[in-house]
Amino acid sequence: MYKHILIATDGSDVGEKGVEHGLALAKSLGARATLVTVTEPFPITGGEFAYVPSQETVESFETGQRERANARLAAVKAAADQAGVQIETLHVADAQPAEAILAAAKSHDCDLIVMGSHGRRGIGRLMLGSKTYEVVSHGHIPVLVVR
Repeated sequence: MYKHILIATDGSDVGEKGVEHGLALAKSLGARATLVTVTEPFPITGGEFAYVPSQETVESFETGQRERANARLAAVKAAADQAGVQIETLHVADAQPAEAILAAAKSHDCDLIVMGSHGRRGIGRLMLGSKTYEVVSHGHIPVLVVR
């Protein structure tokens, strides 16, 4: 059925549920997997009193993001190897998560995306946004949402 599964995670508990489910599904189907984690750009707010960070601050932020992403990817790679799932890891830096997840699925020829969701509804989703909702509504392949 599915031959190549893209598993997206942000490292949260909910994201890790998606990883566990995605790896189990890949194993049961004999599918290969690509694990992607996306780190967003340094948060700069606009307006009259915008904060302009120093180059050192931005570099420190990016280094921390990269280190956390690499640790997350390595841990999942080890779990996949132990489970016998063929997996490739991918860190997309300085990007919007939904766009990067969809681009990764397309560029890696994936036929399913698996990701976790907090399941926020109403105002909570509107105020906090939902990367999963964006992937589901803008994607062109099936998305399995794990809660």
